[in-house]
Order: sequence, then structure tokens, then C-alpha cells
Amino acid sequence: MGVAADLTTPRLRLRRWRPEDREPFAALNADPEVMEHFPSVLSLAESDALVDRIEAHFENHGFGPWVAEHSGVFIGFVGLAVPRFETSFTPCVEIAWRLARPSWGRGLATEGAHAALAFGFDHLGLDEIVAFTVPGNVRSRRVMEKLGMSYAQDFEHPLIPEGHPLRRHVLYRLKRDADMQSGQLCNKA
Repeated sequence: MGVAADLTTPRLRLRRWRPEDREPFAALNADPEVMEHFPSVLSLAESDALVDRIEAHFENHGFGPWVAEHSGVFIGFVGLAVPRFETSFTPCVEIAWRLARPSWGRGLATEGAHAALAFGFDHLGLDEIVAFTVPGNVRSRRVMEKLGMSYAQDFEHPLIPEGHPLRRHVLYRLKRDADMQSGQLCNKA
């Protein structure tokens, strides 16, 4: 399977990972505010292992979470992934993002996610894309709603231990629609 090309939006470039992305990604993953809705911040080794999994995902599936650049600067990632766990709604493809704090509140996650959705529906031919987070992650839920995604269900995240306060997640879905043409998706903000 061929690997996805770079995607561009009016303000972002979504591209494959490079060795120099590991340092700013590790800093992002070590930020307690960025990682507020995850079980913990990541060590340098854990962050590097995540990049390795992302790169393997690109090789195995032809797509993945792209590096997001704004004005040529690494700001995080936006992209598509096949979750590595099994639950009632898998197998599926999820859309995900993680941006550094200075990039929050500027519509960049939504802009990048629109491009990733267009790629998923138009290039990959997906019929549905999902997203999930903890109920308290209001910022990400707002992005999901701006993307046109609808709340579907609550679920217990199987990779988070029972009893952990972040185990409960909410699932959002977006089905392919005749109105979803890549130009329309990429131009929304």
C-alpha cells in the first residue's frame, strides 16, 4: 500500500515525521496541560516509542497521524489511525489530534482535521470515521462537533485500567455523506 502524501490547508502542512520532530513532540507529551486528559505525561522514551508506532502505522496502513506544521514550525499532530484495541465499535478508523498549547484556540485542530477527514473519505474511501476522548475534554469535543461529528455512546477504554478516572470515554461518529466533498471539508474552519 502506498503511503499518504502531505496534506495542506490554508494555514497548515500535514506531513510525515522526521527525526528532528522527536524533540518538540517529547516536550509536547511532557506538558501536563496538553496531557491533562491522558493517564500521564510521557517520558522521552515513551514519546519516542509513540513516534515509532506512528511510523509503523504509516507503513502498515498508508496513513497515520501526520506532523502538523504552522508557519514551518512543529505544533503537534493531526491524522487518522486504526485503534490498537478491540471494543464494540472496532475495527474502525479514528481521527485524532494533539497540539502544543500555543496553538490552542486558533482553529488549527479543526482545520487540520477537516483535511484528514477529506483524505479519509475521498482518498481512502472510508464510510465512517470516529473520534473519542474523555467526557471532560471539552476542547476536543468542541472540535468533534465543529467537524460535524455526533455523539454516539460512552465506553470503557480497554487500554486504561479499571477504576482509573479517565477510563470512561465518549465516542463520536461521522458517516460519509454525499455533501462531503474534499473541497468543502478542507475549506471549513
